[in-house]
Amino acid sequence: MATAAPVNDQPCPVARSVDLIGDRWSLLIVRDAFDGMRRFSDFQRSLGVARNILSDRLKKLVDAGVLETEAAAEGSAYQAYVLTPRGQSLFPVVLALRQWGESNLFKPGEAHSLLLDKATGQPVPPLRVLDAQGHELRPAQTWVRKLDAGDEA
Repeated sequence: MATAAPVNDQPCPVARSVDLIGDRWSLLIVRDAFDGMRRFSDFQRSLGVARNILSDRLKKLVDAGVLETEAAAEGSAYQAYVLTPRGQSLFPVVLALRQWGESNLFKPGEAHSLLLDKATGQPVPPLRVLDAQGHELRPAQTWVRKLDAGDEA
């Protein structure tokens, strides 16, 4: 898959990612797209965001290849916004934020949404980072290697 032009020239992948999807509205648009929303009016109703801000974030996500537009329906003047494969690959990011929030931001018994596996009806199991042998990988077991242009990972 071809990569879109970087949103900034920082050499840190976290900084580039946050620059694109790290603001509240962009990330919530992606969340809503995973929940099946496709139309501008549906995003606006769900988020309660001003039209100009929503329009700006949708354009940014389309330009970055996270969303694409298609006709909403035969003969309709409306556009639908759908996740691209690049956008679909954000699922673990949204899941990680969801699960972190469930574990850390709600009191016991407090109402919140729950993500379920369609096949089993069970809650999606906690996301885990695994090493090449399938063992859980902890932050202290990792390090960052800076790559120069042309270096292989």
